[in-house]
Amino acid sequence: MTSPRTLEHPETGELNLDAVLAALADPIRRRIVVQLAHGHQDQACIGFNLPVSRSTSTHHFRVLRQAGVIEQRYRGTAILNSLRTACLDERFPGLLSAIVAAEPPVDGALPHPV
Repeated sequence: MTSPRTLEHPETGELNLDAVLAALADPIRRRIVVQLAHGHQDQACIGFNLPVSRSTSTHHFRVLRQAGVIEQRYRGTAILNSLRTACLDERFPGLLSAIVAAEPPVDGALPHPV
């Protein structure tokens, strides 16, 4: 019997503020987070309309997962993504809600660089 494929995620106590902030510094990754925060939990990677190549998209999801911002799990051949809201709020209260509140709604347009 083979075990299901799994992806590594840091435990809540292992979440590092520098890694989380670095992951959230990129507008594409913030766009992913905002989309997940607005009710798109358990969304497959291909369900995000990102203006980057597939390999670049994969990189952004990996950075978010390794920082502990999102959880990824396999369902068949798809990788589903969900925001680790409870973990982030436990470790860094208010951080995630502040990031989401500061971003414009996801409508296909990226925020303009400042």
